[in-house]
Amino acid sequence: MAAIELESLTKDYGEVLANDGVTFDVERGEIFGYLGPNGAGKTTTIRTLLGLLSPTAGTARLLGRDVTDEEQLLEAKRRLGYLPDDPAFDETATGREIIDLHASIKGDERSDELLELFDPPLDREVREYSRGNVQKLGLVVTFMHDPDLVILDEPTSGLDPLLQQRFNEFLRAEREQGMTVFFSSHILSEVRRLCDRVGIIRNGRLVAVEPVESLLDRSGKVVRLRTAAPIPTEALEIDGVHDLETAVGAAETTDAGTGSEYTFTFTGDVNALLEALREYRLLDLSIEEAPLEEVFMRFYGGSATTDRDEQGDRVAAAGGESEGDTGDGDV
Repeated sequence: MAAIELESLTKDYGEVLANDGVTFDVERGEIFGYLGPNGAGKTTTIRTLLGLLSPTAGTARLLGRDVTDEEQLLEAKRRLGYLPDDPAFDETATGREIIDLHASIKGDERSDELLELFDPPLDREVREYSRGNVQKLGLVVTFMHDPDLVILDEPTSGLDPLLQQRFNEFLRAEREQGMTVFFSSHILSEVRRLCDRVGIIRNGRLVAVEPVESLLDRSGKVVRLRTAAPIPTEALEIDGVHDLETAVGAAETTDAGTGSEYTFTFTGDVNALLEALREYRLLDLSIEEAPLEEVFMRFYGGSATTDRDEQGDRVAAAGGESEGDTGDGDV
């Protein structure tokens, strides 16, 4: 049985479908990344899973429990950890008082370990916290009862690079111990490091569910060539060469003449590329993994921002939640 099951999940505000027939499963013991820009529908999915929104149609299950059934949802939440993208605590309470409150409600299996790892300032009132310290406290209360499933909405927001790395290592270790993680993010480098599979949502519709490796394969490689002499354009008309950029004369001058530089994305067989270049004198050659952002933009193109803004406007006009009034930064 999957940890999260969505079947044709739909949330209709009347003027816009914030979620439109969303269907996917999150398997137990995996880290699943849920990708999309603000307004794509990520937080609507999360709020529905938590029982904060009622679906217009379709079903959602957490740990085998129907989220529209109050008793079943309560049972699932006992084994659930949740970190919103903007954690809110009583600003007059100290960090220690927040920890004690959560311990009294849901138990405390791991707070000592987590406090040592993330180190929020427990003796200060929350109103004195920086954004990063609020996030660190949020991480402690999310994991302190040792949940089977955690739902994280932009979990590294506000953390410095050292804490981000520490969190990434912690999450990978938890996955090895069998924890399931549903991880909403728009930071693709983060997703690349952490996730086993990803789902990409656009305008409320799920457009892809794939292993991270498949998306990396789809993005191809970035190839940079520096040659002693210009290469004829037709020589680089090879299957898999995309977005070719040339800079004739950019390379150093050699006995063979003024060289050139070439940069392109390559999705074909690297051996075939090297064979095609054998007759040319190469001064430098690098082949690197392309950014995952390039794959993301293939799903969104240049219209992602426009789509997001239009959807937010339509939801607000319909009386639903928009980026400006949810505090979640998403619809």
